[in-house]
Amino acid sequence: MSKRLFGTDGIRGKAGEAPLEPVTVRKFGRALASELCAAGHDRPLVFLARDTRESGPWLRDAVAAGLTAGGARASDLGVLPTPGLAYLTREEHAAAGVMISASHNPFADNGLKVFDGTGTKLSDALEAAMEDRILDPSSDDPGESADTPEAAPHLATRYAEHLGNALADEHGLSGKKVVLDAGHGAAAEWAPAIYRGFGLDVTTIGCEPNGRNINLGCGSLHLEGLAETVRREDAAAGLAFDGDADRCLAVDARGREIDGDYLLYLLARQLKRRGTLTGGHVVATIMSNLWLEQQLAAEEMTLLRAPVGDKYVLETMLDRNAVLGGEQSGHIIYRPAATTGDGILTGLLVLRCLVEEGRSLAELRDSVEPCPQVLINVPVRDKPDLRRHAVIGPEISRIERSMEGSGRVVLRYSGTERKARVMVEGRDGDAVRAAAETLADSIRSTIGA
Repeated sequence: MSKRLFGTDGIRGKAGEAPLEPVTVRKFGRALASELCAAGHDRPLVFLARDTRESGPWLRDAVAAGLTAGGARASDLGVLPTPGLAYLTREEHAAAGVMISASHNPFADNGLKVFDGTGTKLSDALEAAMEDRILDPSSDDPGESADTPEAAPHLATRYAEHLGNALADEHGLSGKKVVLDAGHGAAAEWAPAIYRGFGLDVTTIGCEPNGRNINLGCGSLHLEGLAETVRREDAAAGLAFDGDADRCLAVDARGREIDGDYLLYLLARQLKRRGTLTGGHVVATIMSNLWLEQQLAAEEMTLLRAPVGDKYVLETMLDRNAVLGGEQSGHIIYRPAATTGDGILTGLLVLRCLVEEGRSLAELRDSVEPCPQVLINVPVRDKPDLRRHAVIGPEISRIERSMEGSGRVVLRYSGTERKARVMVEGRDGDAVRAAAETLADSIRSTIGA
């Protein structure tokens, strides 16, 4: 199903430019309201939340104007992590929730991602139906509203209470020294207080948002400052969140990155020890490193792979009744407590694992040797099926045969850019690099932009 507005995580772009200019955003709000009403909701309640970008308030007002024009009610939860919105949408029986955020992107970008009444992201079919409404040439501008949506910031505190209750039996965290990097985003107001509530000794960076500094040299894409602070403070670990706090990455006491694959492995081991890893399954994406699949298999667990995007991870988790899933990027879904990636919760779970195992993140990092992995992005002029392409397809098959089961080739197109992503991994680093470059050259010479 080809999408025209929605990508792997909602609609995203430059705030103020199509498709995130006021008229289209108002049409988005009305389209969502219309779909909810068509599904049988009477004056459906839709929660709105946002990260700390300066464009958030006017985008909120534009969404709310469209919702009102379509017969829905809008309630503003304020600045809140994406998982907080998902949780409250479900628990407060709202018909939907709209998160205004561009996640890890720079401040000039923004986005719209939607949760249904169960706290899960919209299906591809429903996104396509909304696109039809938004892009219908006969669809007029719903117009601005003189009113701002009703504010309900008191509800947001229930998210913090929920996280406290999810780990209410944890007393071993007290006194443990940790550094938090909120990326000047939605976690800045929430994460330090929640972690201190567990008795943790917390040092913070990236907790002074001004509307323009979100993700600027900090957060989950920029771990250098966090690593330096962890070493200087002699902390046990550092945790970094992205702009809307639905992902978490870590650094160990030596300042080395601990990505989502490591976090999944650590959490899976704990759940297996506790007897709560349903079916022995862990869900990751096609991009997770081969070492994770091999290590889980060696410990009698099974890695299931989903397409890139945490919504697809969750779909696979629900289909196979798995309780744990996630991505290399740090989107970790722990189903007993969340319906989407939750960076603040992930960090707490990881710290609990370390206390329970009696070892450090550095020891975990030393215990695993990732397979060499090479990712090359190739600009393309169109997007044919690569495996069926007359030139590229045979090259893929030849390389896969040469690996003889000791590596993987993953080819996919970007959901937001005209780029092909070539990923090759295996045991031999030189062979992996050569294979990736060969495939990239083949794509450039045939369909390259």
